[in-house]
Amino acid sequence: MPNMSVKRNVMPTQDPNVRSKNFDEVALGYTEEQAIDEAKRCLNCKHKPCVGGCPVKIYIPDFIAKVALGQFEEAYDIIAKSSSLPAVCGRVCPQENQCEGKCVRGIKGEAVAIGRLERFVADYHNKNCTKSPVAPPKNGHRVAVIGSGPSGLSCASDLAKRGYEVTIFEALHTAGGVLVYGIPEFRLPKSIVKKEIEGLEALGVEIKTNVVIGKTITVDELMSEHGYEAIFIGSGAGLPKFMGIPGENLKGVFSANEFLTRINLMKAYKDDSDTPVLHAKRVAVVGGGNVAMDAARCARRLGAEVYIVYRRGIEELPARHEEVDHAQEEGIIFKTLTNPVEILAYNNPNDRRDPKNMSVCGMKCVKMELGDPDESGRRKPFVKEGSEHILDVDCVIMSLGTSPNPLIKSTTEGLDTQRWGGIIVNEDGLTSKAGVYAGGDAVTGAATVILAMGAGKTAAEAIDKYLQSK
Repeated sequence: MPNMSVKRNVMPTQDPNVRSKNFDEVALGYTEEQAIDEAKRCLNCKHKPCVGGCPVKIYIPDFIAKVALGQFEEAYDIIAKSSSLPAVCGRVCPQENQCEGKCVRGIKGEAVAIGRLERFVADYHNKNCTKSPVAPPKNGHRVAVIGSGPSGLSCASDLAKRGYEVTIFEALHTAGGVLVYGIPEFRLPKSIVKKEIEGLEALGVEIKTNVVIGKTITVDELMSEHGYEAIFIGSGAGLPKFMGIPGENLKGVFSANEFLTRINLMKAYKDDSDTPVLHAKRVAVVGGGNVAMDAARCARRLGAEVYIVYRRGIEELPARHEEVDHAQEEGIIFKTLTNPVEILAYNNPNDRRDPKNMSVCGMKCVKMELGDPDESGRRKPFVKEGSEHILDVDCVIMSLGTSPNPLIKSTTEGLDTQRWGGIIVNEDGLTSKAGVYAGGDAVTGAATVILAMGAGKTAAEAIDKYLQSK
């Protein structure tokens, strides 16, 4: 019998008072009974609008139908035909704006919890399946993938399954890109990313870390001297943006990128860390996206009182509703309709801190008012007269977005880019340079994991056609 409840099954989570003091995963996952019950809410619509909302086109009603029957491995096989990172996507994809946003059940109630079911199926498979993927016979063609983030992993996976000899070049010492340096452990355990990468290596993909393309070796050299016939650039968008206000160069001011990399990749919160991070008492995170929520929740777990400072209202926050709710439950304070204008330097000689270090002692802010919508459709903020005030903080984390690193552009002849740094591609991911493709944040700027994966899949198909035609 179908489950016609208008409410989805609640995701079990750690208690907020407990989880705000540890880095263990917040969401605990469905039980088998909960997963089957939730799967029975799917109506298996004739036109399958949820599939149209998925950037990698997973056959969603088909895999959910298998879950409803308790056939979890069969469900995984269906997902794996389209997605190379199901355990990741089930956790970090903004399903509410994609597949679940198209769900018919969402018209008069809550959408089917597609993301939670995908996570359940992937976790079940990872726990119970001991077989490694089998590498197919090689077809004699070599492809280089730059970057081991979602777009690079997706592209490499699809090409390896077609028999290509694929090498991934990663600048950092650990593969995974934003999945390991950007997304906190409490949202995406690194053991899951590691298992996905091990599956990729089982397909025959070689991963070379500590290779900075543009410095260690260039794109042109990969093709002319090392025999790669095609290249996919999935180097992400790791160049942080700042406001340009006074005080941004003080001790205690971080980009969210640096702060999260120290926390997630280098485990800087541990007492014996080689790369410690400031354990501040009061932290302001400037910005309102998912990255801002991640940075704020990490700072909270380090014991700080944390403020989200955002120039628009709570309704305009671009972060996922679930992440905002979790942040509020964990005690993070939202200072909306507030904008910083200066970061203040500490200069009290009576304190133990050396005033010559010029540490942060506060942030001067103004209150904002919202006017009419601008060209993007969002209400434009204006400064409220006479609203200047000081927020008492000793650390500021800027989370204002990122852009692609200009290194690859500056060292690759004939590669056209946007003024802001994004690589220009056609609908197949082909750049202005023959045999060179690109996708993910290196093209679009900071976006979502699943959109990057979709770009990687598109490019893999185009690379296959290109090399087969040769």
